[in-house]
Amino acid sequence: MVLEKVKVILCDQLDVEEGIITLESSIIDDLGADSLDVVDLVMSIEEEFDLEVPDDKVEDMKTVGDIVKHIELNK
Repeated sequence: MVLEKVKVILCDQLDVEEGIITLESSIIDDLGADSLDVVDLVMSIEEEFDLEVPDDKVEDMKTVGDIVKHIELNK
């Protein structure tokens, strides 16, 4: 369920096909996000899941799986 919501956000913001997104997908290398995309992505995740992502944790989120794990541990 968390993964599906994250996929929708990623597809919407990065204009990528849902089928290419896996837990191992690198947000920057595989999905083509730049630093501004990452900021927008974090804001959308915070809004969608009603949680805060500290700046030091953003740097640790390199894959889709990292995002999902953070959400599951903090909601």
